[in-house]
Amino acid sequence: MAFRKRNVPLGNPRGGAPLADDASTISQAPGTRSSPLTSHTITSTGTASLDGLLGGHGGLVLGASILIGEHGTTDYARALLRYYAAEGILQGHTVHVVGMGEGWVRELPGVAEARYQKTEDTVPKVKPDLAAQERMKIAWRYERLGQAGGRALPDRSLGAVSSQTPNTQQEIPFCHTFDLTKRLVAPAAAVINHITIAATSSDPFTLILNNVRQGLASSAKGSVHRLVMPALLSPTLYPPHCASPDHVVRFIHGLRALLREYPNQLTAMLTLPLSLYPRNTALVRTLEMLADCVLEVTPFPHQSDEQSAGDGKSAKEGQPQGLVKVLKLALATERGEGGAGAGNSIGEDLAFTLSRRKFAIAEFSLPPVEGDQEAQKEAGKVTAKDVEF
Repeated sequence: MAFRKRNVPLGNPRGGAPLADDASTISQAPGTRSSPLTSHTITSTGTASLDGLLGGHGGLVLGASILIGEHGTTDYARALLRYYAAEGILQGHTVHVVGMGEGWVRELPGVAEARYQKTEDTVPKVKPDLAAQERMKIAWRYERLGQAGGRALPDRSLGAVSSQTPNTQQEIPFCHTFDLTKRLVAPAAAVINHITIAATSSDPFTLILNNVRQGLASSAKGSVHRLVMPALLSPTLYPPHCASPDHVVRFIHGLRALLREYPNQLTAMLTLPLSLYPRNTALVRTLEMLADCVLEVTPFPHQSDEQSAGDGKSAKEGQPQGLVKVLKLALATERGEGGAGAGNSIGEDLAFTLSRRKFAIAEFSLPPVEGDQEAQKEAGKVTAKDVEF
């Protein structure tokens, strides 16, 4: 009768001690971190509010794709695409841009500066209080011990994930804040692959897949790649025959297989003009089924008449400019879409606001009626009736 020592995982010949070969695989690529929900590796889309909608992971799972459909003639979906590409360039990822030239990359938004930056001249010099500093050290030391008689609570906060080296003290945030009025200056080491679409090409989708596959095969192991495809099936970029299901459905199948082949290296974001290809068609439904995450952006009617989203200016800074619907989330675990937990945003009423500094997605609620003054006065106040059981 065989006996096995307790608390020893199967298949580990050294007992509970970690293997030496596993130490090299623990280090993650820049711009990535582990999901707080599962053990999957995630990366940021460049939009913090969009990261929070992707099933509680706090980012886009590597090996997944996002399909964003937009109604009307506005450019809000392409703004998300610009943030996605700019974030990849700043994180040192390889960015594959389809159908756009170098001018599109030069128009990417730049990093926003701190609104209030303290300098030595503006901050008054105050003599440090050594006794107060010592008391603060003691307070921080006992803060993590919990209550008397209880266990010390571990620090489970993710905090600001940095990509610093022992020689450099500069921290690279997981998600940058961009300013649409500024332009991104790409680093000298940035790898940007421009994939052109020839008007006379019989099958441009095959050329796109082969180009991305070649870039993945020739890159270093563990490097992260981002595929950027604006205005999928737009007549201004693609030949007319590309809209047939024989071409585009086969391409999405090939892209899905490529994502599964490189699950720790590749992500993709695509935009689709729903004004040309409505969602009630069989072609768009098939594309949504093959994509991992599907979002629908619907601008309000007056936004299409007043302005486009490219300038990042709005009549009212905090006024919602459209609706966002989360139609599908990636199946990262057996628990279902988005983990089927609190991070599942499918079916929620969401609205977006594009300002100069950020693309914010939040819950949408109608304001009180102008004539209802009592509702406006009592808005945000909690009365005794609200807390009665």
